[in-house]
Amino acid sequence: MKNVLLLLCAFLGLSGCHAAQDGDTIDNSTVSVFDVRRFMGKWYEIARYDHRFEKGMTHVTATYSLQENGSIKVKNEGYKNGKHKEVEGRAKQPNPADPGKLKVSFFLWFYSDYYVLDIDPDYRYVLIGSSSDKYLWIMSRDKTLSKEKQAELLDKLRVRGYDTEKLLFVDQN
Repeated sequence: MKNVLLLLCAFLGLSGCHAAQDGDTIDNSTVSVFDVRRFMGKWYEIARYDHRFEKGMTHVTATYSLQENGSIKVKNEGYKNGKHKEVEGRAKQPNPADPGKLKVSFFLWFYSDYYVLDIDPDYRYVLIGSSSDKYLWIMSRDKTLSKEKQAELLDKLRVRGYDTEKLLFVDQN
């Protein structure tokens, strides 16, 4: 099955497809059109793959602001054990020819991939991944998504080969 999916990816010209470490195949290709200015503002985390730097976090948001030098200020915040937590970082778009591939850093000069996999034409929701299959987020401008929109986004992720059963849905109430 893995080889069939890789062949299909190659046939469709999806350069972001690769064999994931667990044997599955994901398509982490990014959007070809991305307006950084429209992306600025507050996003609510709807769901994510669990990882150590957000473990136990609820009410998670990410706020992006464009700086005069063209970099992006990133402010992630949420609650852990009832206490407000906040971290600031920065992001950049290293190659304007590949606009959906950003880099984000919360520590010194260490940058991580931040791939815009899919975004609503009105910039109301976004699917974020990375160069690996270990990170995945569903974010929205609103605290919740309709059941229909959520099902649509989960279907898009499944088609790309992501394991949506691993998604942790974030309490935003």
